[in-house]
Amino acid sequence: MREVLLLCWRDTGHPQGGGSERYLEQVGAGLARLGVKVTLRTASYPGAPAEEWVDGIRISRAGGRLGVYPRALAAILAGRVGFGPLRGIRPDAVVDTQNGIPFFSRLVSGAPVTLLVHHCHREQWPVAGPLMAKLGWWLESAVSPRVHRRNQYLTVSLPSADELVTLGVDRGRVAVVRNGVDALPATTPEDVRSAHPSLSVLSRLVPHKQIEDALAAVAALRLRIPNLHLDVIGGGWWEENLRDRVDELGIPDAVTFHGHVDERRKHELLGRSWVHVMPSRKEGWGLAVVEAAQHGVPTVGYRSSKGLTDSIIDGVTGLLVGSEGRDRDVPALTDAIAGLLLDAEVRDDLGEKARVRAREFSWEQCANEVHSVLEASVSGSHVSGLVSQALPQPIRR
Repeated sequence: MREVLLLCWRDTGHPQGGGSERYLEQVGAGLARLGVKVTLRTASYPGAPAEEWVDGIRISRAGGRLGVYPRALAAILAGRVGFGPLRGIRPDAVVDTQNGIPFFSRLVSGAPVTLLVHHCHREQWPVAGPLMAKLGWWLESAVSPRVHRRNQYLTVSLPSADELVTLGVDRGRVAVVRNGVDALPATTPEDVRSAHPSLSVLSRLVPHKQIEDALAAVAALRLRIPNLHLDVIGGGWWEENLRDRVDELGIPDAVTFHGHVDERRKHELLGRSWVHVMPSRKEGWGLAVVEAAQHGVPTVGYRSSKGLTDSIIDGVTGLLVGSEGRDRDVPALTDAIAGLLLDAEVRDDLGEKARVRAREFSWEQCANEVHSVLEASVSGSHVSGLVSQALPQPIRR
């Protein structure tokens, strides 16, 4: 395999970029280190160049939130006949990222397509408005599985694989490659827990992350656990709503919004936390869980978020609350947080086990495993199940 084209609606430089974009770029960088020529086609945003090189990946940008899709397809078609920003590329494999909507690159690419799906978006579509929600879910749940009925699928957790199967995707075409994690920066301070009870949330600030639930927990526990403080790490368009909620709850002195921070500061904040909270409605995996675990910090989250049931081993590396069919349970979340804050022995035990498990994950291994999936696709095979570098299981079509 000489060349790969990656398609994604955003890159990590985008103001709304997140974990799914990071996964794809880390995989791309790993493929580049293996000698593969990698091009990422994505959306433009203010201040971003139309083309640049990052970590061995050539990034080509055009189009906005919706325009990125037709612009990418047009660029692929033009490139095949020697015109436009993608002229000259001849990918052996294409990774089409379905963040709710795929690019449908199978129709124009002329190369085997692997559909990367972090999770299904049924729970997130309503924020787009009633009409777009119906259209988007129809494209995701009905049209895409039919269009890609012979394509390889790639996802990041076993629960996400199960979701795809419920949409009619053949399990024999769904490969699972879990996220990696960055090594801690050399300049990261040694983990020193704060003197006061400390919670952290590492997340994009968007509605489906349900950070309001962490705020509600802080408000409910302040009298019971004096000096409790929450660090909110990350930014997003929902931040003002969250700040308003903090004021409504009367807890402005108990919450700090740090916004986007560099890697060193992110890990410094995680390293001083007692407990990491992830009250998201939906996750494909939950990269922040493993980043907190690197510091021996356990995570509390919702069982119904699906992906957290893979990244958190309940009762071992963190705690899951609520039921599969209930997307939020603030009292249960609050009780679980309180239990860990008040019981140092249990908290430290879960944290150290989380730290040990975090060592199982690396972006190098993730990239190698995706490489094996793409190579199988190029050779006319499918890969299914949890992928291991030692045990990739291609199935001949």
